Amino acid sequence: MEPELHPNLEPLAFLLGDWEGAGVGGYPTVESFRFGQELSFSHIGKPYLIYTSRTWRLDDEGNLAAPLARESGYWRAHPGGKVELVLAHPTGITEIYVGQAGFNRVELITDVVARTETAKEYTAGKRLYGLIGEDLGYAYDMAAEGQTLQSHLSAQLKRVS
Repeated sequence: MEPELHPNLEPLAFLLGDWEGAGVGGYPTVESFRFGQELSFSHIGKPYLIYTSRTWRLDDEGNLAAPLARESGYWRAHPGGKVELVLAHPTGITEIYVGQAGFNRVELITDVVARTETAKEYTAGKRLYGLIGEDLGYAYDMAAEGQTLQSHLSAQLKRVS
C-alpha cells in the first residue's frame, strides 16, 4: 500500500520513481567521459524523499563498464517549496544542500561540505533537476581540487517505474 504523499513534498513529486539514462562528465582534472545512471526517489509519507544514485562509465559502444560513483540521502521538504538535501558518499564526503523547488524544477547549492581525512578535496556543489518533457534532466557543478565552481556532470534520464 502506497503511503499518502506529505503535502510538503508536492513540489518534489515529479521526482518520484526510478530513473535510468546516460550523461556526460568532465572537469579540468579529468578527461571527459560518458556514464550510465540509475536514480531512485521514494517516500514513506513523511516530509522527505529517500534518494539513491549509481553511475557507471560507458564504453565506446555505450555498454556499462566500470562503476563510478554512488550517493544516497534525503531530500527534506518544507512549506513553500524550500528543500534541504542531505547526501553521503562512500568516498568520505557528506554534503548539505539548500534550495527551492517548484514548477517541476529544483535548484540546490551546498551549504555545508564535510570530508574525512582521506577524501579528495571538494568544497562546493550546485545541482539543477527538472523535467524535459517526460524525462528528468540534471546538471551538477562542483568546486574541487583547487578549481572554482564549474560544470562537471549532466544527464537525461527516463522514468522506468
